Amino acid sequence: MAGSLVHRATHDAENPLEASLREAFNLHEGDLQPPFALKSLSQKQYSRLNDAILFGLLSQPHSVKTLIKLLHAIITDGYSYFTSMVTRFIDELYAKLTNSARIQLIWVAREMFDVLAIGFDGLLVSLLRQIIGGDFGEGNLWLCSEMVGILLNKWESLVEEDPLVLTYGLYVFLRLLADHGRLSNDPRLKTLKRLETEFCIRVLREHFGLCLRIGKDLVRLLQDLVHIAEFKSIWKDLLFNPGEFKVNDFKSIAQIYGFRTPSLYFSLRITPEMERNLRFLLTKVKLGNQRRYQVWFAKKFLSSPDRETLLVDIVRFICCTCRSSSEDSHVADVMPRWAVIGWLLMSCRKGCVQANLKLGLFYDWLFFDEDDVMCVEPAILLMINSIPKYSDITNTLLEFLLILIDNYDVERKDMIIKGVLSAIHALISKGVIKSLDVLTHSDVVSPLLREMLGKLLSFMETTRSKEVQTVVLPQNTTPPVI
Repeated sequence: MAGSLVHRATHDAENPLEASLREAFNLHEGDLQPPFALKSLSQKQYSRLNDAILFGLLSQPHSVKTLIKLLHAIITDGYSYFTSMVTRFIDELYAKLTNSARIQLIWVAREMFDVLAIGFDGLLVSLLRQIIGGDFGEGNLWLCSEMVGILLNKWESLVEEDPLVLTYGLYVFLRLLADHGRLSNDPRLKTLKRLETEFCIRVLREHFGLCLRIGKDLVRLLQDLVHIAEFKSIWKDLLFNPGEFKVNDFKSIAQIYGFRTPSLYFSLRITPEMERNLRFLLTKVKLGNQRRYQVWFAKKFLSSPDRETLLVDIVRFICCTCRSSSEDSHVADVMPRWAVIGWLLMSCRKGCVQANLKLGLFYDWLFFDEDDVMCVEPAILLMINSIPKYSDITNTLLEFLLILIDNYDVERKDMIIKGVLSAIHALISKGVIKSLDVLTHSDVVSPLLREMLGKLLSFMETTRSKEVQTVVLPQNTTPPVI
């Protein structure tokens, strides 16, 4: 009888997926030993034999060479079913797996990359999503090391077969380097940071055209790494020598600002389990009844102080991938996105994390695209709905936005002003808010901030009178096909 693949408390029921795989293994255990009786299989038989082999590979380390030979021998679909099951297994159970099962899982992943199995890109994404930001535990650092090692070792194959996978790894490890760089004296991180830096710089230098697919959030991630010499050089070229990247028609960092970041990249920094719980919070929990769910979520995912950096990833995920509940009348009483973000903002204790969270909240305002109203909605609703009970949030956010306009990119300040004004115009014209009167006339808003906002809005009136109501980006909002 095969052992369990997961850590499970005595009162926990066995996961249905693990139970199904175990059942298949027990049923076909005799078929998994040589000599193999290869024969024609029905689709159901084929699927169950794949399930049995997967369970055996994860639970029987001493038999992996035999089992992988059998898998290669029976495959008729390019490993499509097998990789889909591995991916599902990772999404549902990785957090609970025993160390032995995790080691075997990475071994299986390498095998699938070696044969370029159908769906290996999805398998890679699933593993990357299991790396948790701000987590310096041995298991998480081990997974970081394994994944960056796979990306470097399989470089040529990835470039030839699915180069976009490199951008997934780039997004993840740029983000993780910001965390790992904070522990400069931790000997556990020395080799890992070197490998992460090597991988990221190689992607940026050799395949910058692909990197543009990440969109404007590429710039947001890079700015956290300017203190690292290799990335300082990248910044210098982005600002002053864009020709160094050898991408046709790439002339300025402003072009990256005009590329929207696809939602997949935001998902890369949120585990599937975290995503399920966030979506539950945003679709099932009524506003006013959220306290116990928030406490549970924080205890589950944000228990360590180092995990505060994860709040930035969550905010970007909510703003850019979660549909606004206000668009659905039948869930109008559930906890809205702005309320979740307000709670996350109030959970911040570190000033640097709070600043990055605010930047993540307002980032789409700076380079607004007319189709991005969903992305800018949470910030305006949080500012307005925080009056009067939480007016300090309103003042803090409004002050941050106004300072951001002046200082984020001084050379391209006009572009940013147009982006912010276009966002405000879209929020009003699409009925998200009626006006900004509550901000410009409320006594709880700082007089100085009201004055600064008034000047900004007067500029909007001037530009509207000239029939300039939307931002004209320097390039299309879709990066060129490479």
